[in-house]
Amino acid sequence: MPTILSFLGIIKSITKNNSLVFVQLRSQSLVKRTGILFLAAIFTLLSFGNYASAQDAAAGKTLFQNKCASCHHPAKKSTGPALKGAVDRVPSKEWLYAWVHNSSALIKSGDKYANDIFLEYNKSVMTPFADLTHEEIDNIFAYVEAWVDPNTPENPNESGAAAANQKDNTWIYAIATAVLALLVFILSRVNKTLGKVTNEQRGIANRKDVPWYRNRVNIAVISVVLLALAGYWVANGAMEMGRQQNYMPEQPIFYSHKVHAGINQINCQYCHSAADESRQAMIPSTNVCMNCHMQISEYTGDQLYTYEGKKIDGTTEIHKLYEYAGWDPVKKAYKYKENGEIDAKPIEWVKIHNLPDHVYFNHSQHVAVGQVQCQSCHGPVQEMDEVYQFAPLSMGWCINCHRTTEVKFTENGYYQIFEKYQQEIRDGHRTGVTAAELGGLDCQKCHY
Repeated sequence: MPTILSFLGIIKSITKNNSLVFVQLRSQSLVKRTGILFLAAIFTLLSFGNYASAQDAAAGKTLFQNKCASCHHPAKKSTGPALKGAVDRVPSKEWLYAWVHNSSALIKSGDKYANDIFLEYNKSVMTPFADLTHEEIDNIFAYVEAWVDPNTPENPNESGAAAANQKDNTWIYAIATAVLALLVFILSRVNKTLGKVTNEQRGIANRKDVPWYRNRVNIAVISVVLLALAGYWVANGAMEMGRQQNYMPEQPIFYSHKVHAGINQINCQYCHSAADESRQAMIPSTNVCMNCHMQISEYTGDQLYTYEGKKIDGTTEIHKLYEYAGWDPVKKAYKYKENGEIDAKPIEWVKIHNLPDHVYFNHSQHVAVGQVQCQSCHGPVQEMDEVYQFAPLSMGWCINCHRTTEVKFTENGYYQIFEKYQQEIRDGHRTGVTAAELGGLDCQKCHY
């Protein structure tokens, strides 16, 4: 405020007298000092804005879904422990950072708390996330601590992010930065004008102004920036071509995995029975659905909603199944055509997870041999009303998984031929074996 008042005082003095040289000299110094102060203020505000968002629950939600949701639930045990309250349970924040970065190293060091968790969860080794910064880990736990059960009639699609979002003051910093930037611009223009007036008083010729869009330096900088952006856009677009992360097609019947796999705890392999025996997980036939729905003809659970918030009548969806299966819910019997066949038709489910034709993926190799949880690739399907493609399923994503994921190596007959690794585990020289160490990075493993 004092700086702005001083600036206004200078302008007033200009209008009252012609001591322009003195005013110009004073204003040049003042403008330079003011500009530096404003720039410093902008930098401080931006830095403070970054610090203030250090525990950003919204950013933590994205990290949680991408890194943690396949094995952890905020409030209940899953493949790993519930994360809500974990900050208070663990020995220290530094311990928590070390565990997230490399739990195997912490276990190997003999840490009692780490080994207790390791034993409690059947010696399942947590995937290391050495790339996560301390701030990102703080963001994840800020989201988890603020998480509330989204299954409420008022807003069933509430994922916890809205409840977790703390008061966001980003717009305040943006406005303050814009105002300060405007003041710097005004002061620079005033300084330039005063310079011209002073030169005229001294009889010094002023340089002719060149419009910014004709300045060679500006043209060169803008051209380089545009070229870089165009290159990034083309390269990123080419890499993303054919990928469909978050793809959520509308299905002929609203089938809620949350109701079946989550609430009613139906095992994934009851419906996808070939996942541990075949390359394909298999889409369940209508008969598999009818095993239960011959008796269950009415939905009595919580209100169902689509992703867009539209209410779904669960009973109506069950009766759609009956139409496909050719089942009469009143007579409790199948309907037959004149030729004696059941009056049924196939359900045209829309495939969600698609890989390129040149990519080989075997479900049984991952589920039965590697003993990888379904959620590792498909995300928390037990929480999805409408299933979508959770992971990018890109080559980089698969390779990173092979590099970081330790397979179920011991007590697994498939891996008994790897005597060297078996002996190293028995001798305590290693805690586990990753897929990459077993040839999981060889091109011919996935391409043929």
